[in-house]
Amino acid sequence: MPALTPSAYLRLARASAAYDVVQILPFATPWTLSLLLERLSSLNVWLGGAPFPAFASLHLLLSTLLGTLVLLWCAVRLKEPSLRLGRFDGVGRLLFAFWIAWAMLVADLPVLWLFLIPELLWGVAQWWPVAQASGSSTPRAAFTSAAPMRSSRGG
Repeated sequence: MPALTPSAYLRLARASAAYDVVQILPFATPWTLSLLLERLSSLNVWLGGAPFPAFASLHLLLSTLLGTLVLLWCAVRLKEPSLRLGRFDGVGRLLFAFWIAWAMLVADLPVLWLFLIPELLWGVAQWWPVAQASGSSTPRAAFTSAAPMRSSRGG
């Protein structure tokens, strides 16, 4: 499997953050979330699932908090993409995919395929091997964007 160049990986990390902004923006306010939920519920019914249950104020609060936090995480990754942040984001996406799959098992939510597939693809892409920087004989550690640290003993 061919490794990505470091610059290609940074473009990938930035693209995943841009995708997240587009996807999560409607979750960031109670007004946009209410509109989105109506449409997602209709799409879920069209796909053969059940209508969504009514959302209470607490559900809206928790959803908008999540949306706001994800948007902040996107801003960090857009401003300063790195191998380390991309790897963490990849882990987060695989965890999100796990919880989405769990929800699909316990509820009648075929619309979640629209969220599950991209999360899995972005998660795998962000764990794709990255070639070491040219001129370096030391491979990069999984969670860092720099060469491994040297010991205080000169090693």
